[in-house]
Amino acid sequence: MPAMACCVDPAAANFPPTYATASAGPGSLTGLLIPPPTSHVEACHWSPTCSSELYKVDGWGAPYFAVNGSGNISVRPHGASTLPHQEIDLLKIVKKVSDPKSSGGLGLQLPLIVRLPDVLKNRLESLQAAFDYAVQSQGYEAHYQGVYPVKCNQDRFVVEDIVKFGSPFRFGLEAGSKPELLLAMSCLCKGNPEALLVCNGFKDAEYISLALVARKLALNTVIVLEQEEELDLVVDLSKRLSVKPIIGVRAKLRTKHSGHFGSTSGEKGKFGLTTTQILRVVKKLEQAGMIDCLQLLHFHIGSQIPSTALLADGVGEAAQIYCELVRLGAQMRVIDIGGGLGIDYDGSKSTESDVSVGYTLGEYAAAVVQAIRFVCDRRSIKHPIICSESGRAIVSHHSVLIFEAVSASVYESPTMSSLGFQYLVDSLSDEAQADYMNLCSAAIRGDSETCLIYADQLKQRYVDQFKEGSLGIEQLAAVDGLCDVISKSIGAADPVRTYHVNLSVFTSIPDFWGIGQLFPIVPIHRLEQKPSVKGILSDLTCDSDGKIDKFIGGESSLPLHELEGDGGTGTGKYYLGMFLGGAYEEALGGLHNLFGGPSVVRVSQCDGPHSFAVTRAVPGPSCGDVLRVMQHEPELMFETLKHRAEECCNDNGNGIGMSALANNLAKSFRSMPYLVANTAASSSCSLTAAAMNNNGFYYCNEDDEYNAAADSATTAGCDLIGYLG
Repeated sequence: MPAMACCVDPAAANFPPTYATASAGPGSLTGLLIPPPTSHVEACHWSPTCSSELYKVDGWGAPYFAVNGSGNISVRPHGASTLPHQEIDLLKIVKKVSDPKSSGGLGLQLPLIVRLPDVLKNRLESLQAAFDYAVQSQGYEAHYQGVYPVKCNQDRFVVEDIVKFGSPFRFGLEAGSKPELLLAMSCLCKGNPEALLVCNGFKDAEYISLALVARKLALNTVIVLEQEEELDLVVDLSKRLSVKPIIGVRAKLRTKHSGHFGSTSGEKGKFGLTTTQILRVVKKLEQAGMIDCLQLLHFHIGSQIPSTALLADGVGEAAQIYCELVRLGAQMRVIDIGGGLGIDYDGSKSTESDVSVGYTLGEYAAAVVQAIRFVCDRRSIKHPIICSESGRAIVSHHSVLIFEAVSASVYESPTMSSLGFQYLVDSLSDEAQADYMNLCSAAIRGDSETCLIYADQLKQRYVDQFKEGSLGIEQLAAVDGLCDVISKSIGAADPVRTYHVNLSVFTSIPDFWGIGQLFPIVPIHRLEQKPSVKGILSDLTCDSDGKIDKFIGGESSLPLHELEGDGGTGTGKYYLGMFLGGAYEEALGGLHNLFGGPSVVRVSQCDGPHSFAVTRAVPGPSCGDVLRVMQHEPELMFETLKHRAEECCNDNGNGIGMSALANNLAKSFRSMPYLVANTAASSSCSLTAAAMNNNGFYYCNEDDEYNAAADSATTAGCDLIGYLG
């Protein structure tokens, strides 16, 4: 029987014009149809602007992220007011942070969270400015003062920054649990005395007592009733502590957000009081002589409100309830519209998506002010202070997760001589040989669909023979390769490749795994080059769900560049960034496979040579740290392993390597769980040890350059006893 090399005659076959025949030669399967080499003419005209359009950077990133002329993602820390010399190149941050100390870097290991406090400040100022303009332009007779719900990101420095940056306009905090309340109380001691401390969430006596203590500490605290029975505790405890409380009620509106994030809205929502319950609360307060304590109405339509039409409907309904409470004798002062101010994750400006919104900050504020003013004016009610809990919109932009693609799947053409291939064909069963002949005929005709049918049948017959034990693994691999070549040659092969990234999806992007939340993911460099690969991202965990295979724009793959280095091993670095993930991801992340959180740096804009300064650097949790979280004791583990090492070395009559072995074990406990390049391992070790001896982080003053953070670690040792002790 002729092999396919003999069946397919280039001169006689009617090949489609876009196909060519592979030249015969040792180590190749000859006579197969393969696509012609890809032209690079189009790639030569590629530019950073093309990449910006491809990844929709201007849609989801403006005004804080852009593609610069070097083909790197740059940060505009002051939004639209950023001057050209103030832009920060993300690749330069990564280089500064990850380079070994011997090269002037900080020696931190990736993955990495880059926090941008200047962006955070701009988000706060922009939100306040939007409401200030709406208030002034519409003649609204009260003011806006927001609160930040700390559940979005409880990081100490994020919350402290918000209190600091928001102090000029009375920006406060919202807490939903006892530890969050303690956090908020402590931070607001340094904030504006008029800033609100809104106490949400389910409450017990201890929570309510703590909130009343906050009132004693002269914090502007409001206890929002989520359940009717909480009122009895508030009344009783306030009398015991001799504290006059400020009380709010959370209303269940009829207005319902139909998207994924609207599950907590509507009459059957998880939180809040029905109108019947609100009336009972008012009556109980009257009986207790405390009706004047009721001063705030709170509601929440749902996160990521897609349109101002839905927003205005819900706010209008709540404003009617507010006016009714005033009519019933409550000394109402504040209407808290909750969260819901969305961000555009995909840049589509769509009102029909959970990952986009169809309005700007200004349009959102205008819709809120107009809806409240219209109802209050019609009811002749004094305009209330407007409060919002816009956590996602405040913190999402200020944080960028950066990680590295360490390898990629590579298509390998099968290697087999014509003689070897002929031997393979001769070993087929009669049915398989018939499939092979039909495959050859279809190839000659250029019948792609028939080629695929017979290739699949041929492959299945080989699998059956392998399962029966009549075929070796070499032959099975050869036919797999043959079928892959056929699929690729006619354009039926899956063009999507898998890029393996140094990351845990469960730890760093849990919302993608849990609820399918999409975030913009983009290479942070090489954007002056045209991406030539469609890829999905696979993380380090031993879990099939540890992958990212859905992207903004409804895409099932991401345009990527070939990794630099032979065989896709990536001798050159290839960095990707996940953007708009500053809310929720860090608090929700777990320890699947004991992968801890990323390293974290705080980067501020300055007038230095690179336009930035690293003012704080926190190495990611070490193996010892994550083990300790799961109740293991790294100190005892090390001693056990060290003792076993001594026994093994003595049994072998070789005690020479004992010290080196113990040192390697110690380094394993100190290192991060993620993959690390050999060149950075030693410097990362000393940095981690020094950071742990300094309460877990490096710190330098805002006015210092980033070099100061690295210099403080030069004398740190790597002794396990010092680290674990």
